[in-house]
Amino acid sequence: MAPGKAFLQPVKPGAARDGDLGAADRVLTYAADALGALASALDGEFVRAIDVMLAAEGRVIVSGMGKSGHIGKKLAATLSSTGTPAYFVHPAEASHGDLGAITRQDVVVMLSWNGETAELANLITYAKRFRIRLIGIASNPQSTLIQAADVKLLLPRAPEACPNGLAPTTSTTMMLALGDALAVALMERRGFSPDQYRDLHPGGSLGRALIRVADLMHRDGEIPLASENATMREVLIVMAERRFGCVGLTDAKGGLAGIITDGDLSRHIDGADFLNHKASDVMTRNPKIAAPGQLAVEALAFMNENKITRLFVLEAGDTSATPVGILHIHDCLRAGLG
Repeated sequence: MAPGKAFLQPVKPGAARDGDLGAADRVLTYAADALGALASALDGEFVRAIDVMLAAEGRVIVSGMGKSGHIGKKLAATLSSTGTPAYFVHPAEASHGDLGAITRQDVVVMLSWNGETAELANLITYAKRFRIRLIGIASNPQSTLIQAADVKLLLPRAPEACPNGLAPTTSTTMMLALGDALAVALMERRGFSPDQYRDLHPGGSLGRALIRVADLMHRDGEIPLASENATMREVLIVMAERRFGCVGLTDAKGGLAGIITDGDLSRHIDGADFLNHKASDVMTRNPKIAAPGQLAVEALAFMNENKITRLFVLEAGDTSATPVGILHIHDCLRAGLG
């Protein structure tokens, strides 16, 4: 046998398949049972944890060792991306200077299955010494972590799916789910909106999907507008200056009465004394419009469906209001929405 090559016992294909599916079923069944037990076990301590994190003037500091640490990093990332500033501190690094990243305005969340992880000791001592609120997540109510914690989130005892009962599987699944539950509850308490979510996720398809019309539209002096009583000579000057291929016509109250596009020009330009015609004689009434709070992807789909390339933007989509912007299909494409 070549050095470094493990000796593999031959396994019949059917037996391997049954064994693999059996292992998967055990992992998922243990996880489902444990999550059900966790949901039933949640009580007022969970609500207290939310209260403590909301009241923190600083950040939520998350810490854990090993697999619990990996779950802690995910929790810190989820909190940060959903409106709760959070930071992961590695417990071993904390003992070598990173304790300086934690202030009295912070709240600390520690994860440990048995609650006796040695590397957490200095971090626990630091939190108690400086009266930093401590939320403990563990399964042993008599453990050092839970006894020291101001808020105690107990995980129900559950078997690991590992055949040796050692590798963290069921336990880390519960920690992950509990972390998500904390993050979602905090989001709802804060009234965290899709616009705020977009602000924290500007990159990728998620950020693009939440862009509003108001984020892309042209405003103020860029909007091609003229009075419906203007002559076509005046309308053409505005159209040439603004370069949107259209002009919005407003009534005496400033509302959007109609629109003149290059298509309207081609249909009427051969008429006698065209340049002295009133805009109202040429314009198309009831133009298609958008609202500033509308998702830009919706506005783009609307333009594609109606085979148009621009939309005037009016508050609440009401044509009696004065246009506050104009959106061109190219604005959407440049933002990566196409």
